[in-house]
Amino acid sequence: MTSPDSTDKVLAHPNVERVRAALTAAGAASEIVALADSAPTAAAAAEQLGCDVGAIANSLIFDCDGAPLLVLTSGAHRADVAALTRAAGATRVGRADPTFVRTHTGQPIGGVAPVGHPAPVRTLVDVWLAKYDRVWAAAGHPHTVFPTTFDELVRVTGGTAVDVTG
Repeated sequence: MTSPDSTDKVLAHPNVERVRAALTAAGAASEIVALADSAPTAAAAAEQLGCDVGAIANSLIFDCDGAPLLVLTSGAHRADVAALTRAAGATRVGRADPTFVRTHTGQPIGGVAPVGHPAPVRTLVDVWLAKYDRVWAAAGHPHTVFPTTFDELVRVTGGTAVDVTG
């Protein structure tokens, strides 16, 4: 994605527009940024943004007793499934497959945003993200992100702050 035309096209993508509308409706003043390359991992996003990998809010969708559970976790560590199960008060929590993810978020893996889904998704926000003044989250497309804060992520998602590492 090197040309201005391709950047404009990505920023006008319907998923990105839904994320932008959701952020605006929630009173978030974040500007969506187009990345030169896709960011399938927190490390790839951090490298392009020039920030610490821990400041990347990974958007992970889990199947939580048949319902979607969005976990926004710091890119510096992995979410512990047992901790998520306890935090969600669930019987079973497991990683969702790409079809489940797209069905419940309308977005592809690698671009799942905290907002802009067809319906609200229960959300857990990793307390480790609070260590950073600015965190970055995906914006509905593998080439887009937006800057935010821990407090704003909790607010705009209606999420619950938890330690997802156990």
